[in-house]
Amino acid sequence: MIFSHQALLSKNFISLVMVYLSLLSCSNDYQPLIIGHRGAKGHVAENTLPSISKAMELGVNGIEIDVFLCQSGELVVFHDSTLEKLTDGTGYIETLTLDSIQKINVLGDYKIPTLNQVLDLINGQVFLNIELKGSGTAQPTHQLLTSTLKEGRWKADQFIISSFKWEELKHFRQLNEEIPIAILTNADPLDALPIAQTVQAQAINPNFKALNESNVKKIQQAGYQVFPYTINETEGIKKMISLRVDGIITDFPERIAEVLSSN
Repeated sequence: MIFSHQALLSKNFISLVMVYLSLLSCSNDYQPLIIGHRGAKGHVAENTLPSISKAMELGVNGIEIDVFLCQSGELVVFHDSTLEKLTDGTGYIETLTLDSIQKINVLGDYKIPTLNQVLDLINGQVFLNIELKGSGTAQPTHQLLTSTLKEGRWKADQFIISSFKWEELKHFRQLNEEIPIAILTNADPLDALPIAQTVQAQAINPNFKALNESNVKKIQQAGYQVFPYTINETEGIKKMISLRVDGIITDFPERIAEVLSSN
């Protein structure tokens, strides 16, 4: 009887070890997408072509940028509605023509690119998350991406359209049923589920500080990916990895890989 009891304990122990190893293996398979915030904002002036090139050099899976519609009708890649913070220009970017915008310097040495230039630079090598930052950006973004897709260098699922302006997302979905949408939110991410359903979104892009194990699971169980922003510090990166988010938006893409390799 003693032998049988010991054998049973041994068998149970082996079973527990096998379960642990299985879970460990599954954990090692987890790799969140690394998404460069405005290119590689932590290294090079945000939303510029060199910043985007730097992000690709650092091995990102995707890049997040922001777009406004300028007065002459082109989509330009810039984050702030006004120019004073990052450039030697003044005023609202939407009130300027492309010709005027191209004369402005960003942080001394860089230029404000058009969305066309960004598309040409990336050329489908990584996916592109385009945030509709300005009003009236849904239609021209749809038109530009539609013509880009016809050229064959990109596929529809290599784009994500996101915005805090949920009416712009509704408008975009009315125009385009093919390109994925992500809902940007700075509030309770669960409050974004109704609009996500309305526009048939692929993902919710929440402020990472609003995330916990419960709401991440609820979002994913509802069928949406979770791409939080903007996580730069090791503690925050580790937390997002522990929550098993689907992607991490960061100014420092290399830090995600460093944390993953150290686990």
